[in-house]
Amino acid sequence: MYFAALLARTEDGWEASDTELDDVEALSDLTDLAREASAGAEDDTVLVFIEQEDAWFGVVRVDGEEDPRIYVSDAAAAARSSYGEILLTDELLGKDPDQDELDALDLDGTEDGEPDPADEDEAGDDDTADPAAEIVPPGPIGDRLILADLGVSERELLALDTNDALSEIAEVLGAAEVLETVR
Repeated sequence: MYFAALLARTEDGWEASDTELDDVEALSDLTDLAREASAGAEDDTVLVFIEQEDAWFGVVRVDGEEDPRIYVSDAAAAARSSYGEILLTDELLGKDPDQDELDALDLDGTEDGEPDPADEDEAGDDDTADPAAEIVPPGPIGDRLILADLGVSERELLALDTNDALSEIAEVLGAAEVLETVR
């Protein structure tokens, strides 16, 4: 089960709204949604909370027109989720999005990441390998200081339990009550 909410910081405090991510296909769509929630003030901070129950949570922070900042508690778990894939951009994963497919070809005719047939014979048949697990590292990924100026240090962020992380973050922000109204 997924939960997604927007928390917009305004002059009067935090305002929360639940949000549907059905029409969100990319990080740019999510960023646009966050900017629309900022109640017109260009420099307001908007946090997008996304969680998959018992698996992972993510926070996207949009400050005005700046590029979004992203934190995901478990990249490998998020990679198996359609909403998580929105957050796991090439930049966040350290991939070069401009790499041409031809550049990925090895001289032996295989593509990078494609096993060499000779190596397969030695390794045996292992059908349990998850291709996403090889590409996406397990554990936290992204900007660990995303909430530091709001009172949640890197250490505290990394120590959060997936089950109630968003509530704990909202509590520190002073937004627990408004978040619970949309939960």
